[in-house]
Amino acid sequence: MPATATTYQPHLLDPHSAEPRPIHPANGRSFRLAELYRLLDCQTVDVVRLTDELILIIDDEGKFRQPCYLNLLATYLWYQYQPEARGQDSIVGRAILCHDKQFR
Repeated sequence: MPATATTYQPHLLDPHSAEPRPIHPANGRSFRLAELYRLLDCQTVDVVRLTDELILIIDDEGKFRQPCYLNLLATYLWYQYQPEARGQDSIVGRAILCHDKQFR
C-alpha cells in the first residue's frame, strides 16, 4: 500500500546524528513554514523531490553557513532516488523527509 500524508512518518535527518528522528507536524497533518524554520534552524527552505510522493525539505541557505555540515543520509537518499544528482551537488545541514502532502 502506498504511503499517504496521514500514514507516512516524517523524519528529521540531522548531520550530527546517526539515526533519523521521527517528528510530527504540530497540527497533525502538514508542516507550516514557521515550524520548518524552527526544526531546520533556518530562514528559508527548499524542496528536493525524491519521488512523486516523497520530498526532502532543506535549508535553502545551508551552504552559506560556517561551518556547514554534509548530511550524508539526505544526500544518499537524493542520489538513490535521483541518480543524475550524483557528483553534481550534496545536501548540508538538517533535512526533513516527508510526504509531499505534509508540506503546505
